Amino acid sequence: MSILSALRRYLPATLGVVLFLSFGSIAIGDLNPAALSFQLPNQIQWVEGNGGAAVANLVGDPAKPGLYIYLNKWHPHHMSRPHFHPNDRFITVLSGTWWVGTGTKYDPDSTVPMKAGTFVTHFGKQVHYDGAKDEECVLEIVGQGPATSTPAEVK
Repeated sequence: MSILSALRRYLPATLGVVLFLSFGSIAIGDLNPAALSFQLPNQIQWVEGNGGAAVANLVGDPAKPGLYIYLNKWHPHHMSRPHFHPNDRFITVLSGTWWVGTGTKYDPDSTVPMKAGTFVTHFGKQVHYDGAKDEECVLEIVGQGPATSTPAEVK
């Protein structure tokens, strides 16, 4: 293969890779921090809870009045017990399958699967329970604090 034919064959791909890599680094480096902030996935701080889930707070403080946004990662084979929150919560399933049930009687077999991409509203003061079965699931939860949780199980 001549040098000319090798250049014709490999130069476009090589230039494409170089441009992709350089634009990728330029794009992040050129973002104006006064215009936006971001966290890459490996920069998000997950905190393990005491009940089979991890939480990453993104905006606000769920324990205080005002807007909050956090990620909730349900570990496999863990579900909450029946409870309610004082305010509406808006939930998007980002990955995995989230299982939800309603009512004061805890019955994981009656829960309904919510696949990735599903949007759910938990209405304030309405009893529900939820979690993961065979796989981890990650939720984005948006609401107005304080996001207290009141047990509501009837045995």
